[in-house]
Amino acid sequence: MKSTFFAQNIKLLRKRRKRTQDEVAAALNMKRSTLSGYENGVASPGLDALAGFADYFEIAIDTLIRINMAELSESQLSELERGYDIFVKGSRLRVLTTTVDSDNDENIELVPEKAKAGYTTGYADPEYIRELPVFKLPFLDRQKKYRTFQVSGDSMFPVPEGAWITGEYVQDWNNISNNTPCIFVTRDEGVVFKIVENQLNEKQSFRLHSLNTLYEPYDLPVNDILEVWRFVHFISNDMPEPRLPQTDLIATVNKLREDVDMMRGRFHGKE
Repeated sequence: MKSTFFAQNIKLLRKRRKRTQDEVAAALNMKRSTLSGYENGVASPGLDALAGFADYFEIAIDTLIRINMAELSESQLSELERGYDIFVKGSRLRVLTTTVDSDNDENIELVPEKAKAGYTTGYADPEYIRELPVFKLPFLDRQKKYRTFQVSGDSMFPVPEGAWITGEYVQDWNNISNNTPCIFVTRDEGVVFKIVENQLNEKQSFRLHSLNTLYEPYDLPVNDILEVWRFVHFISNDMPEPRLPQTDLIATVNKLREDVDMMRGRFHGKE
């Protein structure tokens, strides 16, 4: 068991559950001194003991051994404890670089338009992430991780250009439902905001759709994706353009027809 993270992980998980060594040892049918030896790294558990710890914490053995949980953010640890174990689900581990406040609560980092180009190379760099502005939205779930990106272009109209899109970090991409708006951080295209069609099982890709129908949908291979953030809300100084009520729309169409008929009459009159 040398050169693994098992000892520090089981100690971390025990303390997060606010359990004493006596309580955990009793639940696992072992002596407290045995558990203490495991936590201090002076003893190595056998397969039966490993399975017992995995069942007790509801976390895969691979995760207990191979992942340094001390480096995970609070939101990632919470997901792990709720059963979103990357080894159980067979998806690749994605460790998110993040920042916290003085109370160890997650910040919401802000990625403005001028910083988006650098984000695709600095997204995993703690120094880069620490330089981003941060803020709080008290009505969001403290157990989840959020980040806000500024969008450009009109492909998602009526969401105004320059709006700030807040997304929830997605650890397991298999859970992304069709027709879900998401922010994708990609290797080649940078940061894009689109509506998702999940094709992971069939093509190992996502089909991305724009709200603006002038833009054609396209496929984004999973290997080109760095991060995915599920849309939560957007903030903008601009009001979306109003949609005409049906009666006004009909009147507008009728007026266009009258104008066309008038132009035709003038044209034929000249003939």
